Order: sequence, then C-alpha cells, then structure tokens
Amino acid sequence: MTTPPSPGGRRPRGRHGRIAVTTAVLTSLAALAACSGPPKDAGVTGAEVKLSASTPPARGEIDSFTWAVYAEPPTLDYTLAFDYPQNTILSNVCESLMRWTPGLTLQPGLARKASNPDPATWIYDLRAGVRFHDGKVLTADDVVYSLGRQRDPDNAAAWAQNFQNVASIRKTGPLQVTVKLKKPDSQFPQYMATAAGVVASKSGVEAAGKDYGTTGDLACTGPFKLGTWSKGQSIELERFDGYWGTKAKAKKAVFRVLTDPSARTNAMLSGDVDGGYLIPTESYGRLRDSGLGTLYFGEGLSTVNVNVTNMKGPLGDLRVRKALSLALDRSGFVKAGLGGAGTVTNSLTTRAAWAGASEQTRKAAFAALPPAAQDIEKAKALIKEAGATGKTLTVATSSIGQDVSLLATAVQAAGSQIGLKINLKTIAPNAFTALFTDPEAREGIDMFPLTYYDSITDPLDLLTNFKTGAYMNFAGYSDKRYDSLVDRATAVYQPDQRMKIETELQKHAVEQLLWIPVAEWPTAVFLNKRITGAPTTIAYMYYPWAADVGAADAGAVR
Repeated sequence: MTTPPSPGGRRPRGRHGRIAVTTAVLTSLAALAACSGPPKDAGVTGAEVKLSASTPPARGEIDSFTWAVYAEPPTLDYTLAFDYPQNTILSNVCESLMRWTPGLTLQPGLARKASNPDPATWIYDLRAGVRFHDGKVLTADDVVYSLGRQRDPDNAAAWAQNFQNVASIRKTGPLQVTVKLKKPDSQFPQYMATAAGVVASKSGVEAAGKDYGTTGDLACTGPFKLGTWSKGQSIELERFDGYWGTKAKAKKAVFRVLTDPSARTNAMLSGDVDGGYLIPTESYGRLRDSGLGTLYFGEGLSTVNVNVTNMKGPLGDLRVRKALSLALDRSGFVKAGLGGAGTVTNSLTTRAAWAGASEQTRKAAFAALPPAAQDIEKAKALIKEAGATGKTLTVATSSIGQDVSLLATAVQAAGSQIGLKINLKTIAPNAFTALFTDPEAREGIDMFPLTYYDSITDPLDLLTNFKTGAYMNFAGYSDKRYDSLVDRATAVYQPDQRMKIETELQKHAVEQLLWIPVAEWPTAVFLNKRITGAPTTIAYMYYPWAADVGAADAGAVR
C-alpha cells in the first residue's frame, strides 16, 4: 500500500498491539520478538506461501456472507477512496472506466474501448445500456461530471494529482468522452481502473449533496448497491439485479467493522464472519491450522519500508542511512513481523510491478541493487566514519499492527548495535494517518514504518514519490536528473521502454536509500468452508470481488 492524500497506494498500514522495548542491545529480531512478547503463533514458512490469483470458483449462489474490515470508512465518496476499508467495499458498488483483473492486468470496464489516437489524447467509448442503481442510464455526461469531481479543488479529492496533467475532459458523443492531456502520460490511462476512474450518476450525486458517500445511494453501476449502514458496526451491500455484467452470486454482502485484530481473528474462527483480507500476521498460523477454512496468499504489490522523513539531521548523511540498512535484520522481521509470509528485499518495488517489462529489463531492475544481507561490522564502521556515534534519531511507531510496531522496534535494535540512540515515539492508531497528511505531525520524527502498495502494475507508481515536490517526498529530496527521468518515463507508453528508464530510477532511489527497503508482503485472505470465489490478489481494491463470492458446495441457495 499505501496515505489519505494521493492515490497510487500511498497508504499507511496498521493494526494493534504495543511492543515493550528492552534497553539491552538485541542481536536479532527473533530475540527482540521474544522480549516483547508477540502472540505465540507459529506463523507460516516461505514454502507454505503459494501465490495464486484466486480461490476456487463458487459452485452456487448464497443468501449472504459476512466480511471483516479493520476500520469503518469515514465516507464512501469515490473521490476520497484512498485506503483499504473504503476501496474493499466501494469496489463492489462503484465501477471505473477500466478494470483491474484478479491477475493485475487491465481490461475494459464501463468503457468498452479506450483508444489513443495521439500521445496526448485518450478516447473512452462507453458501454450502451448500463444502468445506475436508481435505474437511470449511463451517459457521457455522467463520465465528464464524475471525473470533473476529481479535478475540482473544492473537493480535495485524494486522486487529484493523477489529473494534474489533464487539460480537458469533454463529451464527444452520447457514449464517448475524450480526455486531452497537457503532455503524454503513461500513468493516466492505468489509473482509470482505480477509484480515480469511477463513474457515478451526475443527478444522483447532486441530489445527495453534502451527504453523498455517507448516507443513501452512491449512484453507481456495480453488482451491489449500498444497503443499511449501521455506523460503527457494519455496512450492508445488496445485490443489484439490474447489473449490466454477471450477476453477483450472493444476495447480500455484510462488512463488519472489527478494529481489534484479535476480535477479527476470533470472529473468523467462530464463524461470526466468513472471511476477510488483511489478516493479522500474528494469526496466520491459527487460521491455517484451524481446520475451519483456508488461508490463501496472492500478489500484493506491497513493500514494507522505513520512510526517511528528515534529512536535516544525522540521516542527511548517506553513510548513516546505509549503516541502518546494513544493520537491519530483515529475515528476523519477516519471520516475526510478517508471520513468515514476506520475502526479504533490497528493492523498493515488487517484482510483480515489473510484469510489463521484458525478462532482460526485469533482471536489470534488480541486478545492480545493494545487498540486503545484515553486516553489523560494516555498519559500525560507517557510523564511526560519519561521526554519528551516539547521535539520536526518533522513529514513529503505533499499536496498529506488527508490520508497524515490530519494524520500528527492529530499527531501534539495529541502531543500538551500531552506536546510534533511537527513540520510539508511539502514536495512536487513529492519528497515524496524520503522518501522511500533516507536516506538523512529522515534526521531530526522523523515520517511520511504511507499507506501500501500488494501485497500478507499474514501478513508477512508487518511484515517482522521490521527485522534487512529490506528496510523499517527506524528506524534501531533490535531484534534477531524477526528476528528468520521472518525466521521461511518464511520457513513454510502451511498457518495456518505460521500464528501462524506471530501472535507472530504482537504482538511484535504492542507492540513495530515500526509503530503506525491507520486505515484499503478499496479500492474505481467509475463507471459511462455506464460501469461495474471492480473488487473492490486491485486485480486490478496484475489482468487484464480492460478486464472485458464493457457495463452496453446489446446491440450493444458502
């Protein structure tokens, strides 16, 4: 993932469980985990993590199923759909011009065709006869209006930056919309498969006014429509029988808000909920061994990193950043913090993000990166050489989840072994998001754990964060050559040619350790024996996954 502001996966990740920190020098994260008392869950091993695109297809319809989400969305307005809870639900109600598939490829959505007659023009020809949940028929006017809401500065849309290169959006036929760009933009058409490309009914949104997204109808076209929203408890979706595509297999999908990870796990084990994404890592083993269902893993396009937010202090010296990277026990963190399901990485981007590149380009993207192996002695020497011995750094942490809390503690353990003093600043879970939106919230903080997911299958989604002035460029890094490479890559539509440029960007960003890469993290989903059909990949953020969920056994509707 990935932040409340800009799209493209820039959101914080989190769960719960404060970690007690010992003052002794800890030689490994395994020792650290033992001292801090994480749950006694066996976790999983790398050999057990078999990535798949989906669970077995449903064999019949079902009356309803219940799904766990870790937080209640503040709104389901598609322009503000920047995080997991919103998109997990909204993807089944609202549809975009294009569609992300469970295999993380692009295909037509509400647009039956997207054409690119010249580098600065995209034409979207819409499907005929598509109906909104209120019965009105989709027209080009609805598309122009919906995309216009993303560009309206009064809306403070989370996806606004993806429209910065848009010169105009015009109706060029009853079922045709033409987007003119200021310059070629390879990212824009890909984002039309995310919440950035959602189309809602103009009349429906206007009728809802200020209440749009919080009560009533969402005025969309998806296989489900918004039903009862019991604030703080649950959100119900009802099957839309007028859907233009394949009808949903469940008559109702109920999303239960369970903020405590133990409560989510227990609800799955008791059968109170049928499944969920974003499984607490500390529960992998319990769910796998329960005999009550199956724990699946899929491509997540997610990397776990340490976000460097302040380069005015000791971290302004690259040698200090390199020393911390060398001192991190990544393998220990994967075992304890990610339940054994992750993979140690020296890359800021996932390998799956490079799917559009040739094999030669993919190899080049990873071949020249610095090693991820731990080397304490070399790290100590770098700290001494930089004159940073005894210097103090502050890392933000939160009781949001082990991917946050244990990584922060791992950074502290690494620093203590090489002569740095690293303080942990604990931030309440509901305030952790402020680190991404409020510069004042980052004052006095040098680093914080960040799990970043891509919203498109393109490395540039992450690598653009280090361009001068980019929203996620919290440390204020600036390099004119890097900026030029970002602009060059953005302008190239052919994937392999673009990714050759992105290879240079990745090498630069990793060598400079603008974020410290730690691990790749797959998506996890648990389904009990009653249901099946959900995709296992991160496609669930923008693909109508709940429509595929149905009965695991053939037979009558259940």
